[in-house]
Amino acid sequence: MSLHCQKSAKGDKVNTHKFKADIHQDREDSEAMAIEPPFFEKYKAILQSSANEKEKPSTVEGFEELELPLIDLSHLNLGPLERQECIEKMGQAAIEWGFFQIVNHAVPDELLNRLKQEQIKVFQQPFDKKSENNFLNLSVQSYRWGNPLATSLRNLSWSEALHISLKDISKMDEYNKLRSDAIRHGPLLLSSSPDQCHCGLSYPMSTIEEYAEKANFLAQRLAEYLAQNLGIKANYFQENCSPSSSSLRMNRYPPCPYPSMMFGIIPHTDTDFLTIVSQDQVGGLQLKRNGRWVSVKPNPKALVVNIGDFYQALSNGVYKSITHRVIANQETERYSAAYFYCPTYETVIESCSKPSLYKKFSFKEYREQIQKDVKATGDKVGLSRFLL
Repeated sequence: MSLHCQKSAKGDKVNTHKFKADIHQDREDSEAMAIEPPFFEKYKAILQSSANEKEKPSTVEGFEELELPLIDLSHLNLGPLERQECIEKMGQAAIEWGFFQIVNHAVPDELLNRLKQEQIKVFQQPFDKKSENNFLNLSVQSYRWGNPLATSLRNLSWSEALHISLKDISKMDEYNKLRSDAIRHGPLLLSSSPDQCHCGLSYPMSTIEEYAEKANFLAQRLAEYLAQNLGIKANYFQENCSPSSSSLRMNRYPPCPYPSMMFGIIPHTDTDFLTIVSQDQVGGLQLKRNGRWVSVKPNPKALVVNIGDFYQALSNGVYKSITHRVIANQETERYSAAYFYCPTYETVIESCSKPSLYKKFSFKEYREQIQKDVKATGDKVGLSRFLL
């Protein structure tokens, strides 16, 4: 396992006058570019307050860079011994790390490349268009940026995202159908795969829909393999999860002028069973391991998998939902796509063994508790709310 130190990003110490000048200049540049969220306008008070401080507290220091445990899923198709060893390696990574990476996962590189191009097309739209309530015919607040509840640099997220409930993908398809003249006169906003057509309109399956189908199938398989180590019945996830209950979040992390003082995404755990992440090679993902932050070395051939809160509760604390974050980058934008494998809102999650660490709760109850905590404290409290 490679182990080396990642140097802290440039710009740790910033002259107060230069900081204020940069805020003004970068705001003008952002307005000129049109596509960028108005970070400097929205968080002007936070940024200027920080600029007035004599000392600039560094949020991001140097960190060790580690390679996540690597699972080759092709071993599942070999003999029974190799298959069992692969499943056990998955379970051990979920116990010790809460994270692992997978190769030979049956999601084609060509599809992942197309998904990346879709993200670029979406986020290169003018900010005024992205922030419309009906952007791409999606639900309100599908497009998100920053952190509306930020009160300091420590909880400011320098990123934008398109969070798509899978039941909304059909709305995106309808959006493109209504723009079908673009098939004749130019490219659609969302490109398509030639594999499947809808309604006789010569409109193929969208890249996002195609990826979501494959990611959902992969997530279900991984969840079932991990369940074997715990004695959970094989059809648990088929009974309690459906594609329409899961979601896809496409992320963009713009270059950040002061990466040592703020995050791309603030520290958090995931509210789901499993998350499957496709990321580029810029890097920036960090997780908390043995009480300290470590950086994850990007692997160009792998998808990253992490355990969510619900699997930690279901496993009675055996599998770990680990706090993670994304650091900001001063020079290069970063893209990632996270598929959140979730149960239906009515699903009751109960520890698989006794004595239970957690009381029973439904997805709906969990989400409502998160919303209360975020409103009251500015942060997600999570599973500790449900400890017995």
